[in-house]
Amino acid sequence: MTAVEVTPKSVTERPARSLPARLCALLITSAARLITGARSLWLGCHPEPVQRIYFANHSSHGDFVLLWASLPPALRERTRPVAGSDYWLKGGLRRFIINEVFRGVLVDREHREREAHPLQPMLDALDGGDSLILFPEGTRNLDEGVKPFRSGLYHLARQRPEIELVPVWIANLNRVMPKGRVLPLPLLCTLSFGEPLHLAEEETKPAFLERARQALLALDPELAA
Repeated sequence: MTAVEVTPKSVTERPARSLPARLCALLITSAARLITGARSLWLGCHPEPVQRIYFANHSSHGDFVLLWASLPPALRERTRPVAGSDYWLKGGLRRFIINEVFRGVLVDREHREREAHPLQPMLDALDGGDSLILFPEGTRNLDEGVKPFRSGLYHLARQRPEIELVPVWIANLNRVMPKGRVLPLPLLCTLSFGEPLHLAEEETKPAFLERARQALLALDPELAA
């Protein structure tokens, strides 16, 4: 499929990051690439200025950091990770990193505000011209394979059908920083970017979510071997 540049409804102009935020972003991206030796394999698409939702497997706290760091700078500037406010708003340092460095889209995973639309922050970001990094499993998966996807990806695809949905398989990062380890292990990680998906006409939610899940699993190099 040939990528088509998407013109968002309105591109929100944002002020440049502060000097501390820029320095912190440089430090984080450099450290992530140095520790993991990350390779980006664009197998089904190209790193073009196209508005996308990158959806990936989730096995480590460092997943969105490595994916974000692996994008070319121009794409990184307009790509925002989706993250849980319950974790990232605890403490000043976390708040600074997610808001000022990553410019993350924070969602209420605990649904404390019952009247709020849970997808609205993501829809607002898309309407402002940004791309997103999303983990459809919803939480870290410490087991093999990929858990069934939650429904958010389907609803985003249905409400913003022009946005490309790109599967990204992150290989080996769970071994770099396994649960309970304080210091990372310097191991090679690979990020495989697959062919963009779109919601097919009259495709049901279960069928679409399983198709997206299988598209992600197809990028796992261990399954392909």
